[in-house]
Amino acid sequence: MAAEAPGTLPVQLVEQPRLQKLKEMFISKFGSAPKFYVRAPGRVNLIGEHIDYCGYAVLPMAIEQDILIAVEPVKTQVVHLANTNSLYLDFSTSVNNIQINKTKPQWHNYFLCGLKGIQEHFGLNNPTGMNCLLDGTIPPSSGLSSSSALVCCAGLVTLTANGKTLSKVELAEICTKSERYIGTEGGGMDQSISFLAEEGTAKLIKFSPLRATDVRLPSGAAFVIANSCVEMNKAATSHYNIRVMECRLATKLLSKSKGLDWEKMLRLHDVQTKLGVSLEEMLTIVEEVLHPEPYSAEEICKCLGISLEELRSQILSQNTQDISTFKLYQRAKHVYSEAARVLEFKKICSEAPANALQLLGELMNQSYISCREMYECSCPELDRLVDICLQFGAIGSRLTGAGWGGCTVSMVPTDKLNAFLKDVKKAYYQSDVQRLALEKNSLFATKPGRGALVFVEA
Repeated sequence: MAAEAPGTLPVQLVEQPRLQKLKEMFISKFGSAPKFYVRAPGRVNLIGEHIDYCGYAVLPMAIEQDILIAVEPVKTQVVHLANTNSLYLDFSTSVNNIQINKTKPQWHNYFLCGLKGIQEHFGLNNPTGMNCLLDGTIPPSSGLSSSSALVCCAGLVTLTANGKTLSKVELAEICTKSERYIGTEGGGMDQSISFLAEEGTAKLIKFSPLRATDVRLPSGAAFVIANSCVEMNKAATSHYNIRVMECRLATKLLSKSKGLDWEKMLRLHDVQTKLGVSLEEMLTIVEEVLHPEPYSAEEICKCLGISLEELRSQILSQNTQDISTFKLYQRAKHVYSEAARVLEFKKICSEAPANALQLLGELMNQSYISCREMYECSCPELDRLVDICLQFGAIGSRLTGAGWGGCTVSMVPTDKLNAFLKDVKKAYYQSDVQRLALEKNSLFATKPGRGALVFVEA
């Protein structure tokens, strides 16, 4: 599957009202018709938060909400970007001079990340210009991966417009790297599921090398997404990149204490691999080596035998230079325990014991507590929403995506689904005018959807 290129599907536009409408809007905008359309889905991560960039496997599924772009390659070397949502302004640039502004993560910059990634991969000296009209149904900054879906969609748009082909895995790897142009040090889950997803199955995604395994979710339960309506933009906030750095520093200190070549070690997974021990044993090592009190930059330097200057220039990223304290024990503890929960979740789905739903729910709840207490990536609204979901019948509920806002995912018995939706709507959304306005797209049951595709008119 993964070695394949994304599919191209001939469609009758009359049967696809959204494509038909997009085509009409495109014609009125650009005065000509699109040649093809590209779709890339958002995702919900069922379990395995903040561990992909540490090298550990995650368990997401694609959702129906997506980014859809209508495209017409043009002779001029200019990319014209427009959005069906008038809040997002038009943008034009020369394809030969891609400038990505890290200070303001505007929507067009994510498109440019995907465009630039493909251009650089192929060393395209003479890339084709394009007219593009984008229609997105993923709520922005909601933790459902709207930004990565846009990067992936733009990558596949650029690939197709320039007549090139790549496998899904290659595309996912290029788009993961190219999203870093905007300053997000992500780990690759979002781009991988956007390309590798298949209808009807979640995926266990492992990294280095990238591979995906089907995970059949249990019957008898639905997964419900609920948006806290607190927006969190990863590229605009430092929380996310600080966590990436805390994990990197924990990696260095654990490696040094065990006599490993700490300068070469970047991810917590590397420490486990080099030591050849289990995740449980890694948790014991964390207890032995790291202290729960925050580390100052000076103490880290002392542990590693380096100067503050070396710490800043060789280890810390550009946007974490000024951080004075780091919580290494808590972050490492979360990552190793969460990595074990992902494998346990997959095992339960495969073995399908009679009490599977109970067991999976407990893992989701443990994941949430660890995200809240150890990784500190929740917020009061998410805490409230998780409480409400558990109160009204969810077996398990947790934040999904980076956190600090965005969505929760809850596992709800199918027979309780309708009552659950009604109760949560009343308790969380109808109590707040602002949330009520957003409620229609904020609370929904979801099934595993398919990955990125190219559509052409039949």
